[in-house]
Amino acid sequence: MGKLTIAALTLVLGSGLALAQVSHSAVDQQIASSLQQKLSAAKDLANVHPTVMDRVVTLDGTVPSYRAELEAIHEAKGIDNVNGYISHLEVAGPTVSDSQLTREISDRLTYDRIGMGQTFNALTVKVDHGKVTVGGSVRDYADRDSAIDIVADTKGVKGVVDQVKVAPLSPMDDQIRLQAAQRIYGNPSLSKYASDPAHPIRIIVANGRVTLAGVVISPLDKQLAGNAVRSLPGVFSVTNDLVVGH
Repeated sequence: MGKLTIAALTLVLGSGLALAQVSHSAVDQQIASSLQQKLSAAKDLANVHPTVMDRVVTLDGTVPSYRAELEAIHEAKGIDNVNGYISHLEVAGPTVSDSQLTREISDRLTYDRIGMGQTFNALTVKVDHGKVTVGGSVRDYADRDSAIDIVADTKGVKGVVDQVKVAPLSPMDDQIRLQAAQRIYGNPSLSKYASDPAHPIRIIVANGRVTLAGVVISPLDKQLAGNAVRSLPGVFSVTNDLVVGH
């Protein structure tokens, strides 16, 4: 191949690369412009400033709540041609102590999903400088999503880490849940725990393995609850994590 041919090929390749870079830059500018218009139109997102590189959006600025940060991320993900996002947003809302946040979130989660299988969920809450980690186990994704939404909407929350385990779909596990609830709450000595729907004996089932959680008033009640489910068909093991207290 002659020098002239090599030079021509190099020129063509270089021109193609330059055109690709210009095209890519134009897409980034279009994404940034479209996103900025959407953010500016929302009161809570007016202080959010997007930058775009290689179709990845970076969000900087402040928002009044964690829910507003989620809204900004949602807007970024909804723009055409966006490949990803990075959030550097600072939640500048009211400062609430970790202990107060823990109490408030725990109370709200306690009364969530009453009448919708709440007995089969057991959640944990840990707060560190406004960042809330939600753990535990729930029956389905609707229960998980409801819990995370409650935390995200709580004033003072600066961030949320979702560590909630969702039980696998299983007709057998559903049958165990119903039979375990009947055995426990059908026992005259344990029926009192159904009087306050926010504080039931919680029945967690996953692949035939049952865990009991919550608070009972005596060691005898704990033993009765555990014995009530051990002999159920399909149950492989029972972990009795019930706590004896007031």
